[in-house]
Amino acid sequence: MELKKIGITLRVETIEKYDEKRDAISQDWIKFLEELNFLPVLIPNSLNDIQKFLETMKLDGLILSGGDNMGDDSERDKTEKLIIKFGIENNIPILGICRGMQVINDFFGGHLIKTNSLNHVKKKHMIKIIDKKFQDILSNNIDVNSYHQNIIKKETVGAKLEIFATVEDDETIEGFYHRDFAICGIMWHPEREISFKNGLKLLDFFYNK
Repeated sequence: MELKKIGITLRVETIEKYDEKRDAISQDWIKFLEELNFLPVLIPNSLNDIQKFLETMKLDGLILSGGDNMGDDSERDKTEKLIIKFGIENNIPILGICRGMQVINDFFGGHLIKTNSLNHVKKKHMIKIIDKKFQDILSNNIDVNSYHQNIIKKETVGAKLEIFATVEDDETIEGFYHRDFAICGIMWHPEREISFKNGLKLLDFFYNK
């Protein structure tokens, strides 16, 4: 059976020792995608023609990875917006992880709430799955990791994004999907420790349904 090719975006690292910028990704992601029998295709941030690259790769799915904040690097911001546009136009499923979910929310007119709270930084917490089709995959309540400081609430969710996961303690949004397009966002990192098994279930459902 031919491997599914999943394109994944990269964070930007500035390496002072060599005075250069590098695209980077955790090796956890490569291991995670291979566990699902997916072929990872890394998408650079500095391409002159991102559309030509995506057309040539003939991808089966797209992931907007975590790391960095929107506004930290204009090349990455531009690349990921073009990726969302391309995915919609070509009916390619898009999954946003942490920052990636925030980029999707911004694309559809939502916005972030910037806080000084550390309630979601390097911690784990319980989230409630409130949408039936996701309950069938993940069960009603699951523990997830958390590495984000910016949050999304009901009043700041973008147009046509349906909420499927929340944190009951502070009513922040941990997962949504688009009503019309194959687009989903989650605020936790499925490729990391505590969320690994549930992450496998979620990605298998999202890209193989």
